[in-house]
Amino acid sequence: MYSQITANKHKTWFLIVIFTIVIVGLGWTLGEYTNTGNIGLIVAVMFATGMNLIGYFHGDKVALATSGAKSIQKVDNPRLYRMVENLVITAGMQTPKIYLINDPAGNAFATGRDPEHASIAVTTGLMDMLDDQELQGVLSHELSHIKNYDIRVMTIVIVLVGVILLLSDMLMRSMFWGGRDSDNKGGGILLLIGLVLAILSPLFAELIKLAVSRSREYLADADGALLTRYPEGLARALEKIAGQDRPLKRANHATAHLFLANPFDPHVTKKFEHLFSTHPPIEERIKKLRNML
Repeated sequence: MYSQITANKHKTWFLIVIFTIVIVGLGWTLGEYTNTGNIGLIVAVMFATGMNLIGYFHGDKVALATSGAKSIQKVDNPRLYRMVENLVITAGMQTPKIYLINDPAGNAFATGRDPEHASIAVTTGLMDMLDDQELQGVLSHELSHIKNYDIRVMTIVIVLVGVILLLSDMLMRSMFWGGRDSDNKGGGILLLIGLVLAILSPLFAELIKLAVSRSREYLADADGALLTRYPEGLARALEKIAGQDRPLKRANHATAHLFLANPFDPHVTKKFEHLFSTHPPIEERIKKLRNML
């Protein structure tokens, strides 16, 4: 567990550095192409710094607001609140803030920058669908994300990936609708650089999401099963979610990697979709959990 926590902290800084390099590259290219000199570079550095800070300190608020999550207290949902409290006592953790998402689809996610600033959000559909043992399995999975600092990496990715996609789109528009004369040699080179950056930036953003999503889901499944000492609970919960196979009403590509199951297509049955899904095949997760018995 401690090695995973250390790896996630290192991964956070790696993502921030790579993000900054990409944004500065986009800013420099945009500045050169539009004949604004170093203004594009300066703006990109300031923008990257600001977005890194927002991602680190407020990425969780973005995720919760985007999903329509509403904060609750014990009186609002005693069953959910007491279950979380019991699990955090067992895990030796601080109780995270608890949120409900009014959605019939079964899903959940954890977010925040560290265990002291963490939140868990659960859909109303998941609460209705699962019995107590299954719900404990899901909550223990999300608490494992918190304890392992997965949430820090996943939360920062929300803002950073969104910014990369936005800026690459702006760069493409500036090249096609105006700016420098691309007939000269310098303009042609910059146009080529800009096109490469604009085309590869969204791909780079998607690869980041995939890299931080699939492996950590298997690990959180295993750690969650160890917390409850009942892998079958989470396995049954995943079976029910796959059987329902219902997308979230407010599913969002920027936050998809946070959820217990893919919010667009929880089951993900098509082989082609497996290549681009932020989550590993749900059948594989169930199989690994039942092999722990």
